[in-house]
Amino acid sequence: MRGVLDRLALVVAAVCAGLSVLLSTAVVAWALTQRPGAVGQMVSSGPSVGVARFAAAMLVVGVLSGAVAYVLTARIRAHVEGSSRDLVELATRFAAGEARLSPVHSDIEEIDLVSGVMTRRAHDMTKSLAAERDFAADASHQLRTPLTALLMRLEEISETDDAEVVKEEATIAIAQVERLTRVVDDLLGRTRGAGGPAPAVSLDSVIAALQREWQPAFEQARRSVRVRGERGLFVRSTPVALSQVLSTLLENSLVHGRGTVDVHARRSGPSVIVEVSDQGDGVPAAMAPHIFERSVSSGAGGSTGLGLALARDLAESNGGRLDLVQAQPARFALFLSEAETD
Repeated sequence: MRGVLDRLALVVAAVCAGLSVLLSTAVVAWALTQRPGAVGQMVSSGPSVGVARFAAAMLVVGVLSGAVAYVLTARIRAHVEGSSRDLVELATRFAAGEARLSPVHSDIEEIDLVSGVMTRRAHDMTKSLAAERDFAADASHQLRTPLTALLMRLEEISETDDAEVVKEEATIAIAQVERLTRVVDDLLGRTRGAGGPAPAVSLDSVIAALQREWQPAFEQARRSVRVRGERGLFVRSTPVALSQVLSTLLENSLVHGRGTVDVHARRSGPSVIVEVSDQGDGVPAAMAPHIFERSVSSGAGGSTGLGLALARDLAESNGGRLDLVQAQPARFALFLSEAETD
């Protein structure tokens, strides 16, 4: 490119100088065709001397014009070269997969257009990769809980010879498999951007299913779950999301809490509040303000630090809110819109 721009500068300078010489030649020719008196009016030293001086002056102007044109073209060349180098560097960083790219501002439309396309594409790729990482982490956490519960049910079946117990446990295990299928469908729906108003779901049915699912784990830990409050409540949420949020709160109490876990449902204006608490030490004061941030974990029980952050995201995606309303002992409150039923 540099050779092309150098030749362009020389051509522009030659054209400017040539035009000046041509103009001076035309003026001299015109002067010679006029009467001596007319030429004498143009210059004071006589026709021939005046024309010669004028021609020399025009020649000098032509040379200077060519020089100025060459300098200006050289400056343009330097600007284009610098912008091209910046674009090449941007393309190299884009090809290397760098996330944070700044566009080139060269005031050259084509270069700025290519730069803008690459910068936007890098930004989109970064968002896409972040979404994929979040999806993988969310899927891992959401699937881990029902798989663990299902494994415990299967262990119960393998350790008993009572046909009635086997039948009961198998029925619950089948329900857990169905719930696991809905969790996968829900995750896939989130990646496709599935939307629409949240349906009405029975709070009693979701809590009852979770009680059956978590009963073996709490019995093994010699603990229990107590459900109290108003009955017959319906809320706006997908069953999978509501189940996942409450399941996360139960798991959190099982891993980090002590004593009986209390699940209390009640109305509050147009909302339904579900509070989950236990009798443990609660959340440390330093951790409480950050409890819903990703990768925040007490480090106990093999927690990934995604549970509460994911639970809050699920609650918000269904028009609700999840808060830590009391740190010691821990009490979480899930706020959801009450659904009208016929």
